[in-house]
Amino acid sequence: MIDQDLLNYCAQNSGSEDELLQLIRRQTNLKVLKPRMLSGHLQGKILEILVKMSGAQNILEIGTYTGYASIFLARGLPATGKLTTIDINEELEEMVQGFFNQSGLEDKIDYRIGDALEIIPTLSWPFDFIFIDADKRNYVNYYNLIVDKIKPGGLILADNILWSGKVLSKNRKKVDKDTATILAFNEQVNADPRVENVILPIRDGIMLVRKL
Repeated sequence: MIDQDLLNYCAQNSGSEDELLQLIRRQTNLKVLKPRMLSGHLQGKILEILVKMSGAQNILEIGTYTGYASIFLARGLPATGKLTTIDINEELEEMVQGFFNQSGLEDKIDYRIGDALEIIPTLSWPFDFIFIDADKRNYVNYYNLIVDKIKPGGLILADNILWSGKVLSKNRKKVDKDTATILAFNEQVNADPRVENVILPIRDGIMLVRKL
């Protein structure tokens, strides 16, 4: 794992975290369970720049959490772009919608509460940029739902695919269900002839996938 001081240096020299992002981070740590699930500034900036570089117009985010990464994704979009973001936790809806309203990007963000496995088939396709950062046990299911529908040249990013190093477990029979699913996801993507992929060792690992 990369040294934490080096990660901090990278973050400090990758743009600044503005007042809204600082507020989201503080409120997440104060009020929400498992605040370490929050995407960091470094990862968020990578998402924003990849959206700009790809020219994406239509983004799907699976797993909103408290909206930190969503803000970066929406900021990367052109004026006509749209972010559809899905989360199952209705208890966070009021707080997250408040953050979106403060961002000035609310017209670009379609925030939906519900089961992503049920919502995704109802969406208007195709998307050209997809970020997966939800329950790990459904990563394979999410991938299977989206890979044939994303535009050629479109990007899929999946977070946490190193799973705190648990993917290196030598005994596959004893890994927990989340680790087993992450391993299956990584192996399926790597063997999929429909895409090309690379793992970025950023924070807890990001799988970057390009549809052929």
